[in-house]
Amino acid sequence: MHFRRSLAAAALMLAAGALFAASPEDATIRAALAKAAPEIKIDSIQPSPIKGLYEVMVGTEIMYVTADGRYYVDGRILDLAKREDLTEPRLTGVRKRLVDGLGESQMIVFEPSVSAKHTITVFTDIECGYCRKLHSQIAEYGKEGIRVRYVFFPRAGKGSPAYKEAISVWCAGDAAARRAALTAAKAGQTIEEKTCDNPVDAHMALAQKFALHGTPSIVTETGEMIGGYVEPKRLAAKLAGDAAGGPAN
Repeated sequence: MHFRRSLAAAALMLAAGALFAASPEDATIRAALAKAAPEIKIDSIQPSPIKGLYEVMVGTEIMYVTADGRYYVDGRILDLAKREDLTEPRLTGVRKRLVDGLGESQMIVFEPSVSAKHTITVFTDIECGYCRKLHSQIAEYGKEGIRVRYVFFPRAGKGSPAYKEAISVWCAGDAAARRAALTAAKAGQTIEEKTCDNPVDAHMALAQKFALHGTPSIVTETGEMIGGYVEPKRLAAKLAGDAAGGPAN
């Protein structure tokens, strides 16, 4: 059933970071969801902007449930008068905390050639064509003042060639050696197979929490998710627009 699939897809094991006082509605909603989808882990429940409708945070997914626990709404709340998405800011905050929690020491970072204006985190698969296209322009992103932080998401899963390549890249040596190995691998070159302690499984777990399916997937410094490749100048314009509090032209 679609209802069960939607809830199951939202069953991500992480903390939303906000604590709210329990209420009778909280208990009612938890009981109803425990009966309908016992596999999910609820991180928080709080009133939504709509009276009688409650926001239930499950990982990086939000669902809305009525106070009596009977009705479930799969979607977003939009303020038509203000033309604002009221759900997205809640999601971006969770994404930002999760990415920041991973830490740059667990990423491969390419610094820009000019003063940094923005930082993006890119979930990448070495075998992905558009991931390779993005990396082939890494210098162009740098010229736009964009720091690129890579985390690995080999979509074929653990044990796949892309998974082994990701580990070999990480184990190539220090930060500079990792950058060089990643660039070589994305250019189709064969790199020496190596193993060591590495964060690739942690990267993949984070991708799962974000319910990612494709690469590249870009997380902005505010926590917004951008799916797919975006060319350097267009991405720079979007990031500048977001920083200014409005859409970029």
